[in-house]
Amino acid sequence: MDQKEKFPIFPMHFRGILLLAGMYTVAWSAFFKWFGPALIKWLAMTDVGPEQLTSNWYGSFGLIVGFVIFISAFYPVSYLYLVLGGIAGKILLAIWFGVEFLPALGWNKRTGFHLLFNELLWIIPMTVVAWRAHLVKKYLDSQEE
Repeated sequence: MDQKEKFPIFPMHFRGILLLAGMYTVAWSAFFKWFGPALIKWLAMTDVGPEQLTSNWYGSFGLIVGFVIFISAFYPVSYLYLVLGGIAGKILLAIWFGVEFLPALGWNKRTGFHLLFNELLWIIPMTVVAWRAHLVKKYLDSQEE
């Protein structure tokens, strides 16, 4: 078998996926942090939104997760731990939204959209990127030996 066939390729669009996921996470987290009460009222789809929900911490954590994902896009093979941290952060954000916000807001098209498309759906392409980065890193480490 040729060495070229064995080399796992890390395509550039995988970095774009990480950049897009990071920016998307930062944008939605900024909405939660700085427009929290208005966003919660909008998510509730009713005139009166639950005021007991604090979105500031959720938004702050999301900003950190988004920044980690964004930074990981520059060197995904070297910063594999940041990609994995971003995946774990997205999982924690989804759990946090499901545990704290969903019981008060109820399941509707807006909360469903946020949970499914803004938190959970990004985990799939990020996992593919992390797996490919792991394969490339493993190959490069085997070449050094």
